[in-house]
Amino acid sequence: MSANPTTGDSTAAPSGTYAIGGDLPVVRLGYGTMQLPGDGVWGPPRDHDTAVAVLRRAVELGVTFFDTADSYGPVVAEQLLHEALHPYADDVVIATKAGLTRQGPGIWTPVGRPEYLRQQCEMSLRNLGVERIDLFQLHRIDPAVDLADQVGELVKLRDEGKIRHIGLSEVSVEQLEMAQAIAPIATVQNLYNLAHRDAQELLDFCERNDIGFIPWFPLATGELSAEDGVLGAAAKDHDATPSQLALAWLLRRSPVMLPIPGTSSLDHLESNTAAAGIELTDEEYAALTALGD
Repeated sequence: MSANPTTGDSTAAPSGTYAIGGDLPVVRLGYGTMQLPGDGVWGPPRDHDTAVAVLRRAVELGVTFFDTADSYGPVVAEQLLHEALHPYADDVVIATKAGLTRQGPGIWTPVGRPEYLRQQCEMSLRNLGVERIDLFQLHRIDPAVDLADQVGELVKLRDEGKIRHIGLSEVSVEQLEMAQAIAPIATVQNLYNLAHRDAQELLDFCERNDIGFIPWFPLATGELSAEDGVLGAAAKDHDATPSQLALAWLLRRSPVMLPIPGTSSLDHLESNTAAAGIELTDEEYAALTALGD
């Protein structure tokens, strides 16, 4: 059993490291910025100063991998990262995305036209205040545009030195293989958590091919967090929360797993980060894994 993981001096370091694209090391437990803008991921944060403080505290807690997107706000999250962390520490890696447009709170529309993706890359470079984006992800594949044209534009941007690595989001194994035929794909980002494992085949593929897997919505536990259930019992044994156990399970699930729990609360940030120090027993891991069978 691990020590009490809820203390504020816990860091992300025990989660280990992973090298994105084979040459870009990050601490595996990262931070996702989607919850920083207002309701519906639209407009400014409810508390601007706290949003900035959360980002700075994440770095203090050893987080080096930050995931964002031009559509979060839109542009709000990228600009907050710039305000809070620029000039960036040498070990800080920022991943952003393009390919979803916004028409209002909670509305997301794919646009994958090459000229649009190029425009958004240029905007992200400006909003983040960088000369090259570490990891540039296609937020969604636009079904109205050939995949080769979408990924091909990212290849051009990479060759021009504007992005370092290419990632995809919400894809199938078949789509990933098609994209890999065009360019090396460093990461994928799909919905995956203790309660939702539809992307298991994709995770297995990523593990076999050393592709980083970024699970979005990593804290979801649903009905699994009942106090009398396996998750609730394990959380009680570790003096932890079900969400912390869900993160600990993800980190153990695969060496290519890069969870990015997001929050606009300093307390929740401390709690999420402390999950890196939770060591599940073999029996606990097996029991939690079996919940998805």
